[in-house]
Amino acid sequence: MTSRDLAARLALCAAFVGGVSYLAAGAVQTTPWAHTAWKGSGVALLAAYAALRARSVDGWLIAAVMALGAAGDVLLEVIGLTKGAVAFLAGHLVAIGLYGRNLRAGTRRLAGLGAAGFALAVAAVAFLLPDNRAAAPGMAAYGLALGLMAAMAWLSRFPREMTAAGALMFVVSDLLIFAHGGPLAGQPWVSPAIWVLYFGGQASIVRGVTRTLARTSAA
Repeated sequence: MTSRDLAARLALCAAFVGGVSYLAAGAVQTTPWAHTAWKGSGVALLAAYAALRARSVDGWLIAAVMALGAAGDVLLEVIGLTKGAVAFLAGHLVAIGLYGRNLRAGTRRLAGLGAAGFALAVAAVAFLLPDNRAAAPGMAAYGLALGLMAAMAWLSRFPREMTAAGALMFVVSDLLIFAHGGPLAGQPWVSPAIWVLYFGGQASIVRGVTRTLARTSAA
């Protein structure tokens, strides 16, 4: 094992420590900046892990996806949901490009229509959920990119039980965020569910992509 491989493993372990421990953040008294850094640490370390594993353009793309996710985690705390979501939107667009570069062999036009249909369905749900109707169009636009990201993950060559499943977890997490400002407002289980689905989804996405890329480069 090279020193870079060891560093990657340590970064992955630290990512899980940061991400899982954040579930306890509400019970621990910290400063606002410490809380924000704690929230961003898990996915930031996933980005570091991906960067240490990167050996190709695709490897750097998944590292960028994770880095934009970590930026989104921090910006949501610092400047709010609407502006912070821009970083996540950028991450989804990079992920769409990554998955588009790695479509599963034999992907047919019908599958593309299915991907478009899924993206539209996610956008429709995102539009209907919030009580703040003025924010609904923006959430729908974000939902369209979110849904397309997950659909493209399904169509990619990366393992569906990891990468596509992780992308779907991300979709559910974000829809729960929108529902938290609507029909699920005040439900105590929603916030921890959002985090478990989000961080678990990101970890599953990056593991599926990096494992596949490692096998490809070794072949």
